[in-house]
Amino acid sequence: MDPSFRIVPGPAPKSTNDAKATKATLNSFGLHDTLTHGTRSIAHDVQATSALQARLESWEETQDNLKLTMARNVQGLHAPMRILMERKIVGFNPHMPAFPNQSNLAMDILMGRDETLEPADFCGGPEAGPSMNIHAEMERVRGI
Repeated sequence: MDPSFRIVPGPAPKSTNDAKATKATLNSFGLHDTLTHGTRSIAHDVQATSALQARLESWEETQDNLKLTMARNVQGLHAPMRILMERKIVGFNPHMPAFPNQSNLAMDILMGRDETLEPADFCGGPEAGPSMNIHAEMERVRGI
């Protein structure tokens, strides 16, 4: 948590490292050296994120950071620590991952998402349904 009073996310950092990294993988002929640096990802080179997309992706994080910073200044250091501790405890889910309709109501309440309706709340397609292979899901979760 970086304490700041920023209401909207800041501008996305300029990605000059990508251009430098691509130039560093070139050989003497100006081609990508696959044997030394591995295969080249053209999708990574072509994809460019807009400033609006970067701001939208970090919107919730910035708003949460603002709320935690304000709670720290008004109530003291214990308030954001307690909130973050509660989120960590509630975020641990020991249940089987293949059970249908798993929702974390307590986390939604702590994050303030209990008062909003989003398309994911009521428009779950077949991909949102339960997995048919419970054993594979448990192996994936347990790292077997």
